Amino acid sequence: MTATHTHPLQAPHTHALPRRTLLAGAGATVAAAWGLALAPRAAQAQVAHLNDAINKAGRQRMLSQRMGKAWLALVHKVQEPAAKQVLEQSVALFERQLSELKAYAPSAPIRDTYGQLEAAWSTHKAALLVGAPALANAPAMLQADAKVLALAHQGTVQYESASGKPVGHLVNVAGRQRMLSQRMAKFYLAAQLPVDAPAAITEIGRARTEFVAAMDVLRKAPEATDRIRQELQLADGQWVFFDAALQRMQNHGATANVARQLSDVFVASENLLASMDRVTGLYAALAA
Repeated sequence: MTATHTHPLQAPHTHALPRRTLLAGAGATVAAAWGLALAPRAAQAQVAHLNDAINKAGRQRMLSQRMGKAWLALVHKVQEPAAKQVLEQSVALFERQLSELKAYAPSAPIRDTYGQLEAAWSTHKAALLVGAPALANAPAMLQADAKVLALAHQGTVQYESASGKPVGHLVNVAGRQRMLSQRMAKFYLAAQLPVDAPAAITEIGRARTEFVAAMDVLRKAPEATDRIRQELQLADGQWVFFDAALQRMQNHGATANVARQLSDVFVASENLLASMDRVTGLYAALAA
């Protein structure tokens, strides 16, 4: 498999749609689009090369945050069919990639990281799937997903070091943008419950700053092809919608149509994720 083929998280382009269609209509179809892309394929049953390993390892970071976002959406009772499908599919993809990355590990330290991640994932999976999502369980779920994220990031950095090439770093940076998109959405939903709202708002601000800076790095990288720059422009368009949805929390507070705001953030984060997954795949395909 090369990263120029359909990616496990690929969704249709939506950049040309008007805002109402993008944020309202997409809500009914986004989960189905991901579902088709997540169907098992024999070609995806193993890691193809180190760039592919960095891509998949980075995707594990994103999934830790995406699952939390979907779980919190279910607590809020917004985008429920889509959130349920996103959660189930993300759990399945996380487990499949965990097995692939552990089997591919080229060194003992990397194997050890994925052994630790396997244990942390067992705890996190229970927090996600045992019982119906509920406000009372949100702090424990967020604590568990933080441990999974930290170990998934550690594994990504180790795979990048094993590569030792500049393009490996760019795959990591692009892949981390996927995680940041989901992390901002997750903390937005947490703040609106609220679960430690001041800390959640701080995390959104930090992630936003990191996301904007990294887009500049990816755009200016000498390795960026015309196709990559084109995809980054599409991602910039998705970022405008997502950032606007995030900013509405600060501008209007908790009294102005919260359900609509939560739905907008959920859908916009999925669309931004799709764009950044394509960018990451294109970087992973370079000199593979």
